[in-house]
Formats: sequence, structure tokens, C-alpha cells
Amino acid sequence: MDTENTVAAAMPRINEPAPDFEARTTHGVKKLEDYRGKWLVLFSHPADFTPVCTTEFMAFAKRYPDFQALNTELLGLSIDSYYSHVAWMRNIKEKFGVEIPFPIIEDLSMKVARAYGMIHPGAADTSAVRATFIIDPEGILRAMVYYPMTNGRSIDEFVRLVAALQTSDANKVATPEAWQPGDKVIVPPPADMDAAEARMNEGYECTDWYFCKKAL
Repeated sequence: MDTENTVAAAMPRINEPAPDFEARTTHGVKKLEDYRGKWLVLFSHPADFTPVCTTEFMAFAKRYPDFQALNTELLGLSIDSYYSHVAWMRNIKEKFGVEIPFPIIEDLSMKVARAYGMIHPGAADTSAVRATFIIDPEGILRAMVYYPMTNGRSIDEFVRLVAALQTSDANKVATPEAWQPGDKVIVPPPADMDAAEARMNEGYECTDWYFCKKAL
């Protein structure tokens, strides 16, 4: 099997258990099981001491209280050593005045990166692309997003996405494009013809039988 097919086979899938891991981090050894009962945003970056990654880590750090308010932890990863991570964190604090409050996985063996499909040979053979995984309190992978090496992520979007997933779970609804907490949500479409006939009279804000919103 060639390298690209091996990587493709290792890709995790939404709504299935997230790949298990146990790894050394800047906050000690961490396992996926440690995050049971909480949401987890696991994200990779190509390398320490790189400018785009530095902007992302500072943005994650600044939004950390917002993730915490959503019962969500952050966990970074790159194919760098523990010592490189520590030196980079200290440099960010010294040069930018931002303290990184969450752990970063040391993944020199690339074991975690490969399990999560973070290594894309078309981008680099030894660096993790900008991959982000949202894992729910039961250890189920709920969302994953990939960015190229050259472009940084919007951390605001991941705060929004976690809030949207939690809202959908709690209320059995969907959320429209660019939804923000407090906005109206989408009612699931009717399951059969009788339900479709009744939908327009159920008190929702309906454009048509398949497209109805409501306030929470």
C-alpha cells in the first residue's frame, strides 16, 4: 500500500470514537480518557517557533476562558519535542506577553498525528498540517477541519462550532449558517407526509414545510 493510501486509511471519521492516545505533554502525560465528561478541541500545528502557529496559539490562549465556559479543554500537538514546546511557550510569554494555559503533545514518533490523519504527504512528510478535531464528552469525534500550512485558523469559529454542537445535542435541532448563541435554530424536517402536512401549523417560523426555525 502506498503512503497516501495508508494516510487515507488512518483518517478518523465523524460520529465514531476518536482514536485513543497516551502521550507526554507540557502538562504531564495525557490520555484521551482524561477528558471524559468534557469536550475536547485537539489541534495540530506544523512546527514550534513558526509565525502562523504563534498567532494561532495566542488566539487559542485568549479564547481559553470561552472554551472553559463551554466545558471544553484545549490540547495542542506538533512533531516537536517536549523541550521545544517549553522553549516556545516561554518565548511567546516573553516576546508577546501571552501565557499558553493548555498542554501541547510531544509527538516525535508521529503516533498520535498518524492516528488522527494529521500527516499529509502532499503538504509535508514530517509535519502535521493544521488539523482541528472536536471530541465530545463520550469520546466521539464530532467535527474535524483541515487548513493548509500557509493559512491560520479562525479560533472564533471553533468556539462557535462547539457552542453549536452543544445546542444541537441539547435541543435536537440544527443550526444555520453563521449561527451564534441566541439566534434562531432550525427544526428538523418532517419524517413523513403526514408530518409535512402538519408542519405549517405547529407554531414554527416556516418558509415552507421543510424549512422552519424557532427560538430557544
